[in-house]
This record gives sequence, C-alpha cells and structure tokens, in this order.
Amino acid sequence: MHFTDLFIRRPILSIVVSLLLLLVGGSAMFSLPIREYPAMESATIVISTQYPGATQDVMQGFITTPIAQAVSTASGIEYLTSSSSQGLSEIRAKLVLNADADRSMTEILAKVQQVSYRLPEGANDPIIDKITDGASAVQYVAFIGESLPIPVITDFASRVAQPLITAVPGVASVEFGGAQTLAMRIWIDPVRLAARGLSAGDVAAALRANNIQAAPGQLEDSQTVTNVTASTDLRSLEDFRQMVIKKGDSGLVRLDDVATLEIGGQNYDSTFASSGRRAVVMAVSPTPDGNPLEIVKAVKALIPDMQRVAPPGLEIISQFDVAHFVNASIAEVTQTLVEAVLIVVIVIFLFLGSLRAVLIPVVTIPLSLIGTAILMLAFGFSLNILTLLAMVLAIGLVVDDAIVVVENIHRHIEEGLSPVRAALVGAREIVGPVIAMTITLAAVYAPIGLTAGLTGALFREFAFTLAGAVLVSGIVALTLSPMMSSWLLDDRVNEGRFARLVERSVGRLEHRYDRLLGHTLAARPAVLAVGLVVLAGIVLLFSGAKRELAPAEDHGYIFTSVKAPQYANSDYTARNTAKIIDVFASLPEYESSFMRNGGSRQNSAFGGVILHEWRDRERGSAQIQAELNQRMAGLTGVLAAIFPPPSLPAGSGGLPVQMVVHSSADFPALYQAMERIKGAAWGSGLFAFVDSDLAFDSAEARITIDRAKAGELGVSMQAIADTLAVLVGENLINRFNWYDRSYDVITQVPAEQRLSPDNLGNFYVRAASGALVPLATVIDVNVRPQANSLPQFNQMNAVTLSAVLAPGATMGQAVDFLRQQELPAGASIDWLSDSRQYV
Repeated sequence: MHFTDLFIRRPILSIVVSLLLLLVGGSAMFSLPIREYPAMESATIVISTQYPGATQDVMQGFITTPIAQAVSTASGIEYLTSSSSQGLSEIRAKLVLNADADRSMTEILAKVQQVSYRLPEGANDPIIDKITDGASAVQYVAFIGESLPIPVITDFASRVAQPLITAVPGVASVEFGGAQTLAMRIWIDPVRLAARGLSAGDVAAALRANNIQAAPGQLEDSQTVTNVTASTDLRSLEDFRQMVIKKGDSGLVRLDDVATLEIGGQNYDSTFASSGRRAVVMAVSPTPDGNPLEIVKAVKALIPDMQRVAPPGLEIISQFDVAHFVNASIAEVTQTLVEAVLIVVIVIFLFLGSLRAVLIPVVTIPLSLIGTAILMLAFGFSLNILTLLAMVLAIGLVVDDAIVVVENIHRHIEEGLSPVRAALVGAREIVGPVIAMTITLAAVYAPIGLTAGLTGALFREFAFTLAGAVLVSGIVALTLSPMMSSWLLDDRVNEGRFARLVERSVGRLEHRYDRLLGHTLAARPAVLAVGLVVLAGIVLLFSGAKRELAPAEDHGYIFTSVKAPQYANSDYTARNTAKIIDVFASLPEYESSFMRNGGSRQNSAFGGVILHEWRDRERGSAQIQAELNQRMAGLTGVLAAIFPPPSLPAGSGGLPVQMVVHSSADFPALYQAMERIKGAAWGSGLFAFVDSDLAFDSAEARITIDRAKAGELGVSMQAIADTLAVLVGENLINRFNWYDRSYDVITQVPAEQRLSPDNLGNFYVRAASGALVPLATVIDVNVRPQANSLPQFNQMNAVTLSAVLAPGATMGQAVDFLRQQELPAGASIDWLSDSRQYV
C-alpha cells in the first residue's frame, strides 16, 4: 500500500496529523519573539581611559598607542578606530558580524591588562565596555526635575531606576545622558591658600592622609570574635569642612578656611533637554536576542513604581521607544499577509469555479504557515519584518502543491472513477512530482540564507522560513489534500452555473491565446528582435539605475548631530542647541524632542525630534528632514546635520555617509586633503551636510618652564605638575563613603579663576626650602591652535568625512563621487556606518 493510501483510507489519521500540526504550530507561533529585524550579533568593544589634564599628544603616545597595539592582535576584530583628545583616550574595536562578543571582550581585557604597567601613574584604569551595534537604544526614560539639582536626579536614577531596569529580561545595559554623578567638590581659593602659607600639594596630601578606608581586622579571645572598625574616613560634608590641614601659629587651619565645599557633580560637561526641559535620560539597550516590545512594555510598567518613591518635583516619563514603529511595521506586513491570502483565494475560486474545490487548497495556506512556526522556533527565529515577508511570498507557493493534487484527482473523477478511487490513483501519480517540486522550490530559496556578511545575516531567517513553508505545504498536500479531495470532490463539482461560466471564459481565453501564439510563431525574426531589444534595455536600465543600501523609511522620528566650535564648552553648546529645539517645536508635525549636550566632547550634541502619528500628518519624514536641513543651514554658532535613523541594523552609528582617509602622513597633511574633499563634496550637490572629525581650531595653553630658574629656586617639575593637576585638572584625590556608596573627591579652583591662561601664574608652588613661589616666576604661557583630537584607523593617522545625503541623492552616487577624489600619496580610504554596509 502506498503511503498516501493510508491517509485516504484513514481520514481520522489525516485529520489528527493536521490538527497536531495546527496546535503545535499555533503554540510555536505565540512563543516566537517579535522583533523588527532578525537577531544578529554585531558589537563594538570600547576602551576608554581618562588622564585628567593630559594633552592629546600625551594621550596618544602614552595611552592610546600601547593599548591599540595590544588590542589589535585580538581575534574577531574587523577594524580598530581610536581618538586621543584632552584627558581622554577612546579605542573602538568593531567586531566582525556574528563574532562571539563575550569571548572577544575577554581576550581584549587580558591584552589591556598586559600593557597596563606602561600607562602613566596618574591615568585612571581603562574602562572596557561592550556596545551592541544597531542600537541603538530601544527606549529612553527621562527624569525631569527643573527644580532639583542634576546630581540629585542622577543619584536617584542610579540608585533606584537603574537596578530595576537592568533586571528586565533582555536588557543589556543602560546609559545615562545629561547625568552628573555625585562627588565631593572642593573649590580651592588660591589666594586664601597662599595667605595661610599652604600649597595645593598640602591640601591634596592632607586629604589623602585624613580620608582613609581602614581595615583594622578582628579581636579574638577564647570564645568570641569582635570586628574592629575605625572612623579614619570622612563621611559627610561637615567632616570634610572640619578636616585639619595643618596647625599654624594662629591655630588650626581647616579645609573650610581655604576652600568652598559642596556635594555636587563629578563634572558639569553634559546636559540633557527633554522637549526643552532640563532632565537626565536613561537609554535602554537590548541584548542581541532581546525582545524590544517586551522590554519597552516591562520598563513602562516600572515607571509608576519608580514615580511613587521619587523625590518631590521629579517627573519620570518614557521619552521615546521603538515599540510603536515596530508594531506599526509588523501590522502593515500582517495586513499585506491577509490581503494576499484573500487575493489567492479569489483567484483559485475564479479558476476552479467551486467552493468545495477551493476549500482544499485554501486550508493548505494557514496550515502551512502555522506549521512553519515549528521550524522557526526550533531554529531560534523570530517574527520580524523579513520572516513575515517570507510568509507573504510563501502564500503563492504553498497552494501550488495542493492545486496540483486537486487537479489530478479531479481529472480521474471526470474519467469516471469514484472520488475515493480517484484520490487513491491521483495521489499515487502525483507523489513524485509534488516531492520534486517541493524540494526544487526549497532548494531555490534556502541558499540565500547561506550568504555571508550582512546580507546573509539579514536574509537567513527569510530564506529558511520560506523554504520551510514550502516543505510543510508539500507534507500537507500529500497527507491532507488527497483525503479532503475524496470527501469533497465528485463528478458534479463543475455543474454549477458559475462553474460553467468560468469554464466558458477560460475556454475563450485559451482560444485567443492559441491564435496569438500562431501569429507569434509565424513572425519569429520579429519576436527574436523584440526579445533582444528588451534584453539590451534591461542591461542598460540596470546599469543606469540608482543604487541604494536600503529603501528609506519613515520611522516617525529624525536625528540631529550638532557640532560647535572646538573652543566651545557645554554651556555654549546648550545655548545654541536650544535654538534647534525651538526649530523642532515650530514644526506642525512636532510631538516632542530630546537633546544631549556635551559629554566626552563638550562642543558636540546629539538629539532628535519625534513626530506625530503617521495618520495625523500630511508630510513624510523625508520632506520634514529636507525642510530642517534648510533651516539648520541658517543657524549661527553651530553646525547641525539632520538625518534619518539607519535603515538596517548592525551599523556603527553616526551620519550615514562616512569615508575614512588614513595614511602614515602627519595630521596637517591629512587635514589639507580632507578640506579639499569637503569643498568638492559641498559643490557636488549630493550632500545636505558635510563635516570632518579633524580641525586645528582648538586652543592650547602651552606652559614653558624656565628650568634654570626653577632649579635655582628649588622648584621641582613634580611640584609644578601636582599643583596644576590639583587646581586645574579636576583631579581625583580619593573617594568617600556616602549612604553606602563611594563617590569621588575632586579638587579644583572655582570657574572664575580658570577663565584665562593668565590665571595660571597666580598659583603658588612650594619650593624645596619650604617657601611658596608664584608659578609666574618660573613659567611662561603661550596660547596656540591645536587639533581637536588625534583620530586613527587601524593604528594609522586618519580623518573621517561625515555627510548626509541631499534629497534625491543615493548612497551609490555619494560613494562613487567620493572614490574619485584625489588623495595624498600613500593614503587609502575605508568606510564606516551605512556606507560601509553599502560597499
């Protein structure tokens, strides 16, 4: 007995198999995670090292170079970028797609530790972090309290909110924006200090000597153990104020006598504005396999609990999340899926002419798609735009097997066989063709999932879902369709009025086709000529078609990257980005905005505008982006680029077009070459915004020491360096315990005594004799321009052009244009962000 006979003769078995497929598939369907795109492992390992007060040359030579040399030999790295700026070294190791990020991070950590002994004594330990690319954060939670100090808001967010949110399944990390971590700020008055015969080094030494975390141990007798504690550390603002620096002729000199103390912020280099209101924001980033929709839902559920314990005047809101766009995208594809099913059903009905005959292939559609979910869950896939698209395409394929089976069985019924006998004979005849057709279709689509790189990572789930749906449909066609045909088909299936109408219409169509085919075969040369013309036209049109990485989408929000002059501080940047927020608010489509000012670079900002619902606005985001770029061109004080979110995941972030020019040449030569390329790019009309990451417009106060005079006075280089570090460098002295958490103790002179390089000469340094010597006696200060930072790509000097495409321009046009530009001798180019994915 043929295996198809088993399901025809035992319909209960066929129904049970189908119900089992339906139930297990339905359970699998509801168990699948929902994402915008397939999960992929694309990560960057970031190594940040701070050396307060150090110049970029020192950072480059003593920190960036040794760490980069060590890290470059780690496995799984696609490329290495670094930047050395004032007091900060940042190295980014971009990992190859789907590399084991945890393994790479462990290897990089070990290599950094191997060279840690080579770092300067005053440098902080390197901080190594893993960032998931294409991430961007799935949600931003804002803590708004205009009447509260930012350090207080930050402390609440870190103590209460951060532990709750990081405990949500699927959350990889949270990052603060506009935060100011609490610190003991000691604002030293150099005038009062000198009047009491003290130097900056005396204050630092007293703090180190009087703020000690003791570990005295235990007392133990024959029966008991007693833990010993000693209050050798300072735990309150008053403790620090009353700390004795020295005993003078007129009594004790306390820290409060020479400084103003406050529990303030660790630094004041970053601010955040939520729709123009001062706030701290927490960016929530998912793990590679995290479900964004579940994360957003869980975090929103936590907000009322956090609000109940928040200090008065603090408002907590979900500033922005991607769930709305993901839901809208999936709903759109789901609607297309339903429409496709209806269209296929109508077409089948029109050509079969019988509702009973239509029912057989129609049952195949949902059963095959639901059954495919079993394979998707087994392979770790998710419901995303691409797997749903695969299901849409599969609708037209999964019915083919069933239609072939139905048509063959119906042919035998018309020849006089009974429905059951026709099903037995017809199913046996069609087993081979159905299996061959199923395997052929699966073999066509499955190899797409084996493609390397981003294409393979994106379309792997698409290809295997489509192939899986075809395989499941073949199983259904050989188990369920023959059984249903034996019950639903008979020799009267085409006797209805509508069936006869359809049959006559198809007959007329066949007759017209036969006549047209005869005329065509009679004019073979002409047909061949037309075919050649069409073929040539395809080649011509394809070669001239515009090329793009991915179609632009309206995500419902637009980003902006802002750059102020290199000399600008965070206050300057915030004042000017307020103008951008006002421009955002003037849009008819405006819903809210966010802006992060400063951070590692005080002259930079990043923000965005969130638009109304798609149905509530007439313009798309591309039109709004074009208007904003025009309006930003009229702003003074800052450069602002308006650009859309990335179309595809796994990018490195930043503006969509990024070309890196790297060479062994010095930075001035690279700068000159990039200025020429920028000028050409502006003149091409392809770009709405062009900028680079290298400029020589940052000011450096160069201190030249008269070593002979310093030696004569007994002033050591160490004393000068320590004095400047304590008074200017925002130097970390040690840490103190406050409410069971440790915070930095930072010394510095007040802002009004750091306004000019001339202020440096007013500081005093202690000579070997014990006398205080004004720094002006032994130093000379000259202000000169310098590079804002020293960027490198794969350990070579580099400069990166970043650009936003003009309306109508494509990525292909931009890349082709930039490739044609003249480069310095020995220079090479590489690509970052969306442009790297394109090439």
